[in-house]
Amino acid sequence: MQVRRSSTAGLTVLSLLALFACESSDNPTGPGDGIGGPPPGAELSFAYGRWEPSQYDTCSKEIHDAYSTIGPDGKVYPTWHPPVDPMTGCTFGHEHGRDPRGSALWNEVGPIPFGYANEHLLASGFPDERHEDHVGHKIEWENGMEMRLGGGGSAVFDITCDVMTKMHQGTHSPDAYTNNMHEVVYHLRCSDGSGFSATLLTPIGRGGELVASCERDRHHVAGLPSPVTSPNGGGRRAIPDAACVQDRVIQRLSAGENPNFRSALKESWEINARLKADGGNTLVSFNPYFQVEDPSRYFDPAQERSLGRPVELCDLAGARERSPCEGVPPGTPWDSPASPFVGADRFVDINANRVRNEDGPVNWYTDPLGGSGSPFPFPGSIRQWIASIDNSALDLHGPVIGRSRNYGGQGVHAPN
Repeated sequence: MQVRRSSTAGLTVLSLLALFACESSDNPTGPGDGIGGPPPGAELSFAYGRWEPSQYDTCSKEIHDAYSTIGPDGKVYPTWHPPVDPMTGCTFGHEHGRDPRGSALWNEVGPIPFGYANEHLLASGFPDERHEDHVGHKIEWENGMEMRLGGGGSAVFDITCDVMTKMHQGTHSPDAYTNNMHEVVYHLRCSDGSGFSATLLTPIGRGGELVASCERDRHHVAGLPSPVTSPNGGGRRAIPDAACVQDRVIQRLSAGENPNFRSALKESWEINARLKADGGNTLVSFNPYFQVEDPSRYFDPAQERSLGRPVELCDLAGARERSPCEGVPPGTPWDSPASPFVGADRFVDINANRVRNEDGPVNWYTDPLGGSGSPFPFPGSIRQWIASIDNSALDLHGPVIGRSRNYGGQGVHAPN
């Protein structure tokens, strides 16, 4: 893989050159050559060019938009970039997780086009659009994971896997209160020959509803599903609510005890994703949990747009002497770089991964929700790669990845 810096119209950009173009490899979702800004005449995706700098950001929109890539459909998409432009030193104010160029899968899958599944939703026949903000796209990966059988305690040391995953997990806005459709990209390659690459909008739980992260039996109807045609999905979006904050932060501060911010604010987006053949047979199933411990919002119907802001808790009596509020200036805005609540402290439970494609084709085409799978493309379809194997009897489970990494700092602030 060659990484090259180039200059376009006087702007410094990072040009990511993929080793294989998508049409000459088995990569279903990876783009062709990464580019430094769109080539002349290129068609732009809806997701491209949506970010605008805030008062706290020092990079221009033009520098940001130079971090782009070409999707399998030939359109220009945003992709991963560092939180600080390496040549100018300017800051974008947000991050997209771990640099994918360090993944063992990088040479095969290349840069991830953010918003690719969303782009093809209407063309597939789904009745409504679903677009997501730019900052919520987060990448995590791990090389050489030791897998376990059936989630038990015994490691299977002769089966290891490389994984690269991207989840859109916005933790600053009310979007996830009602919207259960979120884009996930998931690449897995294992030493036993199993593996798959999936890009889809996966419904997580029920649209319009969420569960309290500290008390999973407490459900909230937050509004109409958005879009209203969102299908119900497995899993759940466990988001902190005002009662979590009251019990684990406010009451503890009042009693002179240490508040438990991480426990009160932890979010867990628990996915139950499938790629299915036309007719309903499951080809691939995977259920990672995407977790974050420092979101910049919690669900509070008493607040405007139901947005409680954790940084406001730092103004409570005794809070500023406790972590993470130490040193936070009084009255700090929720989107200020001085706030410790930025959505950058994340990890992923890889969990179960099953492939049921023995003697099947490696290239499948599904709709953006992962259904109607066919060996042949159709309008709005997304090419998925699935190994010709059936490993479902092994029931391979992966570990937790990313727990020791925090992507904050370097000018990163909410919304992120």
